[in-house]
Amino acid sequence: MEKIKIQTEYIKLDQFLKWTGVAESGVDAKDMILAGEVKVNGEVEERRGKKLRAGDTVQVAGKTFEVE
Repeated sequence: MEKIKIQTEYIKLDQFLKWTGVAESGVDAKDMILAGEVKVNGEVEERRGKKLRAGDTVQVAGKTFEVE
């Protein structure tokens, strides 16, 4: 599990995917989310604007990230 530290209270899911390098662009992030390829805290998440906060986990492309 890779830990990703954010400097704000939250980060939106699509921005997080770009920040981690999993998605090359916002369009790629949107497509991954809408295709059901992204799980947040173990549940498939289809909202691009889902707010991630410290302690949340994101699973995508065979990787797991934890927001710090």
